[in-house]
Amino acid sequence: MKASGSKSHAAFTLIEMLVVISVITLLCALFTGGLARARQKAMAIQSTSNLHQLTLANLAYAIDHGHYAPVANRNNTIRWCGGKSSEGIFDPTLGYMADYLGPSRRVTACPLFTKMLGGPSAFELGTGGYGYNDNYIGGRPEGQSGGKSAWKANGDRVSATPLMITQPTKTVMFTTSAYANGDALQEYPYSHPPYWDFGTGIPNSWNIRPSPSTHFRFGGYALVGWCDGHITKEPYSLRDTGYNPHHGDADAHTLGWFGPDENNGYWNTQKIAR
Repeated sequence: MKASGSKSHAAFTLIEMLVVISVITLLCALFTGGLARARQKAMAIQSTSNLHQLTLANLAYAIDHGHYAPVANRNNTIRWCGGKSSEGIFDPTLGYMADYLGPSRRVTACPLFTKMLGGPSAFELGTGGYGYNDNYIGGRPEGQSGGKSAWKANGDRVSATPLMITQPTKTVMFTTSAYANGDALQEYPYSHPPYWDFGTGIPNSWNIRPSPSTHFRFGGYALVGWCDGHITKEPYSLRDTGYNPHHGDADAHTLGWFGPDENNGYWNTQKIAR
């Protein structure tokens, strides 16, 4: 009887151990998943702060200059986020907005984006994972087709003025951005609208989409900095994407657009669809 009881007790202990192990495994899985979500939320908060500071910096630039920072110059040696030094090396502290970005003089990087980078080195550095509305804020549409009126005598792109923006609460200034280069992501300085606008007055008359650069990296959401300075999360909306000469898959990397397509939606300073 004693031996039989001993065996029964041993078997019960083994079952208990298996139950405990299962519970611990489940708790670890729940804890790990919760921890991952907490980390992403923290990174989203940091990225939101970065984007808010970036929009304020550009607003301060506009106050001092009467127009927003140019997206780039004609020779592509200076961009809003950096420029080439006299030695020909890209320096993220030499951009148009450098004086407005604090002591570092550079864009503070999105912590989640830095974990995703894998593309080759290119003259796309210094963005921090954010893209500028190049077609309407940092430049004018006619600049896409090389129009002379889109460039100043010193080679800078002609950028928009605050008075040109009819609805600043509904006009994109910056978004989280990236570019699909093959199987990897790289930094990208622009947030392209749904259709190229060549200054014809009807953005989608040519029906040509760029390769999308708005990056919905936060669980299917992109962070957006609007022209009045507020920041929102916008959901990914699947739609046709433009030609990518570097064979990148925009859909696989959750690159796309949000809001309406008509008249380039929230990117267009004058023709914002309601």
